[in-house]
Amino acid sequence: MKVAVVGVGTIGAMALLHLARSGVEAVGYDTFTPGHDRGAAGGESRIFRVAYEEQADYVPLLLESLERWRSLQAAAGQQLFYPVGCATVGPGDHPGLQAVRDAAAAHGLTLEELDEQAARIRVPEHPLRPGESLLFDPLGGLIRPEASVVATVGLAQAAGAQVRANTAVLDVQEDGDRAVVVTEHGQDAFDRVIVCPGPWANRLKLFAGFQLAPKQFVATWFPRRDPHAFDLNRTPVAIRVGTPTFSCFPSVDGVSVKVIARGPAFTDLDDPDELPRSVGRDIIDHSAAAVRAVLPGLEDTPIRIATYSDLYSPDEHALLGPLQPGSPVTVATAFSGHGFKLAPLFGEIAAELAVDGHTDHDISFLSPSRFQATQQA
Repeated sequence: MKVAVVGVGTIGAMALLHLARSGVEAVGYDTFTPGHDRGAAGGESRIFRVAYEEQADYVPLLLESLERWRSLQAAAGQQLFYPVGCATVGPGDHPGLQAVRDAAAAHGLTLEELDEQAARIRVPEHPLRPGESLLFDPLGGLIRPEASVVATVGLAQAAGAQVRANTAVLDVQEDGDRAVVVTEHGQDAFDRVIVCPGPWANRLKLFAGFQLAPKQFVATWFPRRDPHAFDLNRTPVAIRVGTPTFSCFPSVDGVSVKVIARGPAFTDLDDPDELPRSVGRDIIDHSAAAVRAVLPGLEDTPIRIATYSDLYSPDEHALLGPLQPGSPVTVATAFSGHGFKLAPLFGEIAAELAVDGHTDHDISFLSPSRFQATQQA
């Protein structure tokens, strides 16, 4: 069997690796070079967590994905996952904190709840205000995105996969029980195609009518006041809910700390190729205000700013599966901020769906068919 993977970002790289290890003739296409900084797999750090606020259906999948991240790291021979835990911080009665508690209770997960005094000892980088709590998920941590993609593609190539970098895919067409990948260099026929285009999905006719929305998000890096604070091997990744709302990471470069603040830093993006590389003063001021409010260990002027793009579906959950029963095309896109932490498992599932036509994992809530009524309307 010959299978193409369109888009060798995080999910695509993982699918390519699983295909190659399964003995499938696998070919990956990417508009850029895998590991590039234009999509969602950029910014040097990503959060992994298991006690999942957004939807408890993800928890069993996250537990499996954690094991796959560990296996990938061992195979790559380099540290990709830092098991420092994940802290969710905010008002004790905030719905976001309650959702984390509920997810942990429903799946029997260990979750520590720290009051102001305990949090000051355990996680001094994130001091609590009166009435706030810190929930600590010990299975969480930090993952290196660019390193993970590059390592995965290298492992896939070592297992026999081909990668056609800097090759934009113009169309994917069904041809009976096979599919054709169209590029500027011509057409190639495959038994199956897995389409993982990320924010570039709307360029393909396959996704017409799905109302997928590319979005821009902005990361800002602030200098540490104490060179021992926000240590990469000790400090948990953190998500703060309420006001302000942001995610915060331990220092990867040894100098600064990445903060991604909600608000003006998340905006619609008409064309991912027009992703702006600079941002307005309002975004900088918004992130700086968040730091001043609750992160006293950081200077309040960023020394680095970067922009990235991602793709969201109308309900902010992925499209993972065939567009219609029996199709030779499997789609894996619009992960809506949920994709990276689940990438090893989602890539494996995409490969299973393409080659075997089924998977034993419960991903029914991600089926593209849930949008068919919207398309037909």
